[in-house]
Amino acid sequence: MPILILVAMAGVQIGLIAYTAQQAGTAARAGARAASIEESAQDGCANAISDWLSVDCPATEGGDEVTVTATVQIPSIVPGWDFGDAHKTATMPLDH
Repeated sequence: MPILILVAMAGVQIGLIAYTAQQAGTAARAGARAASIEESAQDGCANAISDWLSVDCPATEGGDEVTVTATVQIPSIVPGWDFGDAHKTATMPLDH
């Protein structure tokens, strides 16, 4: 029985890792879209993902483009296990 519980928890954790990575990609695209029209990249990122996840989205302008890297901490269902962060980057042309 303990092995089955461990396998089930591992399966849930893998799903959570994949979901967090997908959310980081969504946040990066939304943040880059917001920054391209001179709005807050952080607000664009935060509004695009699930409320229970936290995101950090700095924007970097270069030439006619803006690049946003979204960093979302991967939640762990097992106390003491740390899976780090999911990082995704998106670039959009600036809309002047």
